[in-house]
Amino acid sequence: MNICVFCSSSNAIDDVYFNDAERLGELIGIKGHTLINGGANVGLMEAVTVSARKSGAQTIGIIPERMQEKNLVSNHAHEVEITADMMQRKERMRQMSEAFVALPGGFGTLEEILEVITLKQLDYHRKAIVFVNTAGFFDMLFRQFGKAFEENFSKEAYKSLYYIAASPEEAMAYIESYEPGEVVTKWFKVPEK
Repeated sequence: MNICVFCSSSNAIDDVYFNDAERLGELIGIKGHTLINGGANVGLMEAVTVSARKSGAQTIGIIPERMQEKNLVSNHAHEVEITADMMQRKERMRQMSEAFVALPGGFGTLEEILEVITLKQLDYHRKAIVFVNTAGFFDMLFRQFGKAFEENFSKEAYKSLYYIAASPEEAMAYIESYEPGEVVTKWFKVPEK
């Protein structure tokens, strides 16, 4: 299975985040899957790539030209695909992947994982989506999701679009046993023609 991992490119974060990134990469490799990620040589992106490759995974990095020009391409990816821009990068990652995992990260990680949730909500895909909530990193985001459910900005049923895992092991167990559910109509009420 091709598993896409969205995550931080920061080298300045706590070791607890690197530990989970390395463990996730290890599990991807041990279980015979392929890693798809952003292809950078920094932060959790590099940690998960190195670990996945060491554990036997095929690793594919997809990175935009601008990042290549900044010498940010991982040497640990078996394959690196260079795209024209970030939009094309994300599209390729989505096309190639059968499941998505978000490890802790900044604006880019949030944008990527929220986009795949939105596309699943609109029935563009029915793939597994998992957050690995290392050290409660995403707790505030989930509180915001709760606010949206409570105030009818999002349907409560959309909780089924993603899964919250406490560990890489739990994330992999979810992905490997995942079966797509029923499509929930996005809109509460559609105007009549």
